[in-house]
Amino acid sequence: MSRSLPVTRLQIDSSVAVTWLQPGSQARAFELAQALELPLSEPGTQSAPLLLQVGEQGLSLQATGVDAPGAVRVDFVEGALAHRRQFGGGTGQMVARAAGLRGSVRPSVLDATAGLGRDAFVLAALGCRVTMIERQPVIAALLADGLERARQAGGEVAAIADRMQLIQADAITAMANWVAEVPQVIHLDPMFPHRDKSALVKKEMRVFRPLAGDDLDAPALLAAALALASHRVAVKRPRKAPAIVGPAPSAELSGQSSRYDIYGIRKLES
Repeated sequence: MSRSLPVTRLQIDSSVAVTWLQPGSQARAFELAQALELPLSEPGTQSAPLLLQVGEQGLSLQATGVDAPGAVRVDFVEGALAHRRQFGGGTGQMVARAAGLRGSVRPSVLDATAGLGRDAFVLAALGCRVTMIERQPVIAALLADGLERARQAGGEVAAIADRMQLIQADAITAMANWVAEVPQVIHLDPMFPHRDKSALVKKEMRVFRPLAGDDLDAPALLAAALALASHRVAVKRPRKAPAIVGPAPSAELSGQSSRYDIYGIRKLES
């Protein structure tokens, strides 16, 4: 499996500090600050624009500015993803159709821009094995924490999380040096000025955009994905955004606020 891929160390944004929410979480906060090479901040000091908080409920990322939104965390067990797992529409969901799920077809998927792992979780919940790459170390830490809590929860959620694997690395470099089984489908969702006006998306964009920025290397990301995927590449875009510079997509799926540009290589078979 792709655990043999090298982990890429990236420069951490100096605007992030690690803190703890309960006394019992201080030791874990110290370990995390050392691992990510981030400063440690006493609780309540707001010593940085973004605080990576260690607490009894796992990791969360909190902005500290005026009118800052609430903390962002990865939760595969409860909330929106639990509802989507149960009532989201199965293989009729746009991400499932874009990845080629139909009948008994469940391709292997590489989500090369994992973010908070929502699309990867949906595909894993539908039966795909999904490898995720996230290059921003703080976001990767949130995702790894969410995966661990999902595995500890047991039951169906743990089984889904067991089909998900996370690599913290630069996706372009990782795909160029891929040594694991070639993914049938590669899913891309490059950072873009999203037009989705939901409170959740607006909150997350306010927290993550200063940290992750826009993916100015999206054309190189697409080229690397096309060179690696055995069957197709599915690129998520805002509905009215231009396609990524490069080859023209062979198909398109449009929703209310987003669409998928699909670059077909070969038909997926059961």
